[in-house]
Amino acid sequence: MSIIGQLRILDPTWRDVVEILLVAFVLYRALLLIHGTRAAQMLFGIVILVFVYAAAWFAKLTMITYLLGLVFTYGAFAALVIFQPELRQALAHLGQTPVARLLVRRLQENEVADEIAEAIERLSRSGTGALVAVEREHGLGDFIESGSAMQAKVSADLLQTIFTPYSPLHDGAVIVRGDTIVGAGCILPLTQRALPDRALGTRHRAAIGLSEESDAIVVIVSEESSQVSLAIDGRLLRGVTPDQVREVVAGRGRRPAAAERSPAGVGA
Repeated sequence: MSIIGQLRILDPTWRDVVEILLVAFVLYRALLLIHGTRAAQMLFGIVILVFVYAAAWFAKLTMITYLLGLVFTYGAFAALVIFQPELRQALAHLGQTPVARLLVRRLQENEVADEIAEAIERLSRSGTGALVAVEREHGLGDFIESGSAMQAKVSADLLQTIFTPYSPLHDGAVIVRGDTIVGAGCILPLTQRALPDRALGTRHRAAIGLSEESDAIVVIVSEESSQVSLAIDGRLLRGVTPDQVREVVAGRGRRPAAAERSPAGVGA
């Protein structure tokens, strides 16, 4: 049968083409990673052994075939040790791809949202005032400088500890960047607008003021009423639940339905 006839029998589909392209791309990236390293020389040595094995098999050199078969059988474990630095580098490089970064960021957002919502629920139950600002596109570096800089992973336990009454940092705001608490005891700008409810204190004014000057999401727990509020884009939504806080923080700005219907300034 001619070569053209054999190609017709293969009948490749678009899936086969996609698979070939993906495998070729992976092999190309793998070769780029080991190019110019000792791993490339070792890989060249392995290729030589494969050719020797093939030649011995065709020539029916039983002993050489047997010995090289043992080498290939147990060589896979040795290759994991030999190529350990390159494998670690390849995995790290894979984790830096845009898709992987997006996935990691999404997981971090969900984890941060869960921790903040848990802390807000605890603080609300205990009647402890709190003010948490979640940084988005606009940096909050100027406000971090007004308090105490931190580098601590966001956790409900840590947030609850920071806002414990009579602790040095409980009166200011906590600023969250990504999955890290970067500032505590921070001073936020107060809104200059007149608020219709006199029960709204300094925390609410500071939350609205920051949301007017940035795109941050600010969560407030009232010390007087234990009510939870959200300040976004200069608007205040009062009486939200921890689940709504979780949704907004995880969605980075997606408001609960009630917030969409609230008038400018203060929500119901």
